[in-house]
Amino acid sequence: MSPEQRFARWVRAAIVMFVILFAYFVVADAYMPVTPQARVLRDVTRVAPEVSGQVIDVTVDNNQHVETGDVLFRIDPEPFRIAVEKAELALEQARRDNAELDASLAEARAGLASARADAEELRRERQRVERLIQGGSISRQRYDEVVAEARAAEAAVDAAEAQVHSLEVQRGENGEDNLRLRQARNALDVARLDLARTEVRAEQPGWVSNLHLAKGDYVTAGSPVLARVGEAVDIVADFREKSLRHVGDEEPAWVALDALPGEVFAAHVVSEDAGVLSGQVIADGSLADIPTTDRWVRDAQRMRIHLAFDEAPATLPPTGARATVQLAPTDHGLSAWFARAQIGLMSWLHHVY
Repeated sequence: MSPEQRFARWVRAAIVMFVILFAYFVVADAYMPVTPQARVLRDVTRVAPEVSGQVIDVTVDNNQHVETGDVLFRIDPEPFRIAVEKAELALEQARRDNAELDASLAEARAGLASARADAEELRRERQRVERLIQGGSISRQRYDEVVAEARAAEAAVDAAEAQVHSLEVQRGENGEDNLRLRQARNALDVARLDLARTEVRAEQPGWVSNLHLAKGDYVTAGSPVLARVGEAVDIVADFREKSLRHVGDEEPAWVALDALPGEVFAAHVVSEDAGVLSGQVIADGSLADIPTTDRWVRDAQRMRIHLAFDEAPATLPPTGARATVQLAPTDHGLSAWFARAQIGLMSWLHHVY
């Protein structure tokens, strides 16, 4: 065989191999898609104090594992203890104010009773003088004096009733449902809650991360000072949208972690995001911004899906760890075998790159 014939044979073989590989990738992209654009995410909580103050103790180290309820750091509690004592004194003062109002109210009611008695006596006196003046038995001056006294007594009754009503409004309800007492108790509860919040505790188990807090630092309520990395794992993978047309929830998948080359972990699809940022239109009053490109073939849009391990690795990967995800969205045994072989090859390639 001449060199030209051998070259032509190699060319034909290369063309055939190219056609086979092209057909394989087209079929694989639809029925067993794979993507290296995947990450392992764990829930990250930014821990911030709920009260402001000076740190007097940091009880954990960076990257230390904590359980729910473990103390992370403490804030100087002395100002908050004083606030609790002040609120307790305010509650006691509210009780004394109520007692004073009760006494004043009793006195006002007694005065009202006296005013009513005087007004009733003068009302009867007025009725008598009205009969006498008709018979001419008393003078007009005496009649006018009695009428004026009766009217003054009625006014005194109105004033006494107004005073009683004012004191009743100030006193409010009796017992522990009194407004003044409820306000004082509420202030006391807030002060005690703030005192309890001087010990910042872990709300969930996880690992302390990015800790740069030391004794003597001043922390502000609501400002994060460390992060807690949780134990819940979420695998996010970005696929070309056309590769997901056969994918549904609970579809089987395999995950190869860059940190564990040569190992493949079984997983399944949990959900698919409803959209991406480029699909969000913000009503900001501006006209549409239409992107332009001079490329003949545009980049494919990628959509995000979420997966979960069927059985998590013995050592949880750090959040943000890179991964490769292989899907097998069909029940055909041959495609599943090729998908498993494909991700196995990818996992071994992680030894190299």
